[in-house]
Amino acid sequence: MQFPAYRPRRLRKNEKVRQLVQETTLSVKNLIYPLFIGPGSHTARPVSSMPGVTQLSVDRAVVECREAAALGIPAVILFGIPEKKDATGSEAYSDHGVVQQALRAIKQTLPELIVVTDVCLCEYTDHGHCGIIKNGGVDNDGTLELLAKEALSHAQAGADIIAPSDMMDGRVGAIRRVLDSNGFDQVAIMAYAAKYASGFYGPFREAADSTPQFGDRRSYQMDPANGDEAMREVELDIQEGADIVMVKPALAYLDIIYRVKQEFGYPVAAYNVSGEYSMIKAAGMNGWIDEERIILEVLLSIRRAGADMILSYFAKDAARLLQDK
Repeated sequence: MQFPAYRPRRLRKNEKVRQLVQETTLSVKNLIYPLFIGPGSHTARPVSSMPGVTQLSVDRAVVECREAAALGIPAVILFGIPEKKDATGSEAYSDHGVVQQALRAIKQTLPELIVVTDVCLCEYTDHGHCGIIKNGGVDNDGTLELLAKEALSHAQAGADIIAPSDMMDGRVGAIRRVLDSNGFDQVAIMAYAAKYASGFYGPFREAADSTPQFGDRRSYQMDPANGDEAMREVELDIQEGADIVMVKPALAYLDIIYRVKQEFGYPVAAYNVSGEYSMIKAAGMNGWIDEERIILEVLLSIRRAGADMILSYFAKDAARLLQDK
């Protein structure tokens, strides 16, 4: 039997040929490194469900950022764990909040490092929900003012990019108006546009101390069954002023990442979330998988789906692996 003229294996025969025809690239420049900032000093508290991840005091966060920058990682995203919580999450928009302190310290030490800040109330409220509670439920419109205050306080402290993750309707527009009216029109918004009510967030809730004290977040985060709704959510956030749109989680929603990039052509971020990280870490620690190979394969798959940037707890590991490669 005669083979066809085209033999795909001809272009797989060695590494140099494979590199010549490689369709998707993964670079350290695609990575954003998440950090959890807590109170105290000289402190790094390990997160038991996320091996290698710690809650950092501000001074330790600066050290971690210096290490990330030395590896070529261009950006970090900060999540705050306050010393005290209350019903309205007041530490989220306090000038003396842990994220605000970390912003000033990081930008003073590493002015070229891009610092993104998560804007949400769940880490700061005593009930663990992403907005204020009214009549037993999350009050969407009443929460917008507080989210805008939080975003403004982050911008004033030096944030380069604001990333609202709360999934309240209209929050991107509210934040954009407050930033612009206070002279921060150059601060970008990375909107968690398609954030699903996912089971992959479990380890994050330990790391950020943000487990809801009652109910769940399905009334404001998206149903995993819905794809068309994600397109509507993304379109709304773009109309309200988002500069970057995010899909979260990444691995179970590669189809959504692809659709968002194809339909809108906007810069797309994808969050390689805590559950995805912890599963790979656990399997690697048990010797069930080649962890280093899987890290790069997973991140490459997210890039192949259309993500321009990836938020990942593997950022430092991946940076080292890419250097070696």
